Amino acid sequence: MTVASSPGSSGHNLDSPHLASLRSNGNKTSYFSNSYLLGLTLTAGIGGFLFGYDTGVISGALLYIRDDFEVVNRSSFLQETIVSMALVGAIIGASGGGWINDAYGRKKSILLADVVFAVGSLVMCAAPDPYILILGRFFVGLGVGIASVTAPVYIAESSPSEIRGGLVSMNVLMITFGQFLSYLVNLGFTQVPGTWRWMLGVACLPAILQFFLVLIMPESPRWLYLKDEKTKAINVLEKIYDPDRLQEELESLSAAADDQHNSSRSIGYLDIFKIKEIRIAFFTGASLQAFQQFTGINTVMYYSPTIVQMAGFSSNQTALLLSLFIAAMNAAGTIVGIYTIDQFGRRILVLTSLAGVIVSLCILSLSFILQASPTSICGIHTLLSSHCGAQLGSWLAVLGLILYIAFFSPGMGPVPWAVNSEIYPEAYRGKCGGMSGTVNWISNLIVAQTFLSVVDFVGTSATFLILAGIAVVAFAFVAFYLPETKGMSFEQVEQLWKERAWGNDVHHQSLLEQQRC
Repeated sequence: MTVASSPGSSGHNLDSPHLASLRSNGNKTSYFSNSYLLGLTLTAGIGGFLFGYDTGVISGALLYIRDDFEVVNRSSFLQETIVSMALVGAIIGASGGGWINDAYGRKKSILLADVVFAVGSLVMCAAPDPYILILGRFFVGLGVGIASVTAPVYIAESSPSEIRGGLVSMNVLMITFGQFLSYLVNLGFTQVPGTWRWMLGVACLPAILQFFLVLIMPESPRWLYLKDEKTKAINVLEKIYDPDRLQEELESLSAAADDQHNSSRSIGYLDIFKIKEIRIAFFTGASLQAFQQFTGINTVMYYSPTIVQMAGFSSNQTALLLSLFIAAMNAAGTIVGIYTIDQFGRRILVLTSLAGVIVSLCILSLSFILQASPTSICGIHTLLSSHCGAQLGSWLAVLGLILYIAFFSPGMGPVPWAVNSEIYPEAYRGKCGGMSGTVNWISNLIVAQTFLSVVDFVGTSATFLILAGIAVVAFAFVAFYLPETKGMSFEQVEQLWKERAWGNDVHHQSLLEQQRC
């Protein structure tokens, strides 16, 4: 196979009729037409599974940790710390993961994440007190943080542009499947001695599985090509694209490699804020990640059994069973997102998602008003008896949780990760993706660490209204600020941000030319 020359010498450009025809005819790739690509996606997606399993399992394990350790049962702060210490680790893992990605590659980053996660799982399983348990949670979080910024980038860099959003969303599907399986595991171990130790300890098994699968998995072809390992990159790309489409991909990669090699210095984190178009792209991606958390998703996933118990279902097993159904809805909704993100686009999917989230959070708020004052709503007396009002409030809370997940999972679940995997130029992708992932985990930490305390301070109903208000702000942000990137190549997305930053001035300097100035 002959390596393609740069676009300048070949006469092709990103918007050429030749390229347009290739992307509109039989050379298009579908989700299941290439088993090799699907295998790479699912293998990398095990990192998402670890993320999801840890998110879900702690919600059930916490019920039994409280039973074993009286000091935990007496302290909302200690319960929040057990949950959120994994997020502290994830913040550090995500912030360092971007640099590790760029310096050592996506493959080695995933291997490192697996080792750290497995060690953390075993430490939690053997923890003699809450404080060793918290240490194990920290190590698990490190692994999850590295994996969370690596898997989407690896999948995006291996994917044809027309199905990139859906394949990156498969990583989110693995997250939701991990959450669902964690609730099954929680239910399975409810009658087993050492309940929560088994729940947390078995998490090492998928990490070990992924470690050995990744050993035989190739490095990201784009990373290989831009590190001058072109032969290895082409060997991978030949298994993904047919010859005509491969030629176009290589032309784009050649242009990206030329830009990178012409750079007079390495790129640092501060450069993200010095260059206007990168700064705008990062602000957009990081804001989406923050809104994903501040609209309450991991409040629901971490504390769904606790919320169900707050709503009046006191049994641990009943709370876990209802939470299992909620997790199943999450996975089903993510599948809908996979099949719609590349058909309808990122914007319409996330706007629809946020509209439903706002309504469902208001329903949750109403349900807890009924719980607190079952015979009156907002001071207006009703004909409900106290018992019937409380029962209605309980089932309304379950309905609110189900609707919340049904609307959140197709849009606000996968879209922030898909957008962040595709909106940055190659030279910035690792660092920007890592920083944006760090914003996600910091936001996650704030929500997880404060949820129970905010509930204690202002009440459950008011807490959900606060989340609904944030969702309204998120809706406005997406409506006015998020561009559509459906079906665009990485190079076209880069041009989009240049035009947003500088207008349509075709004589404007390239990113790397600006760096040399």
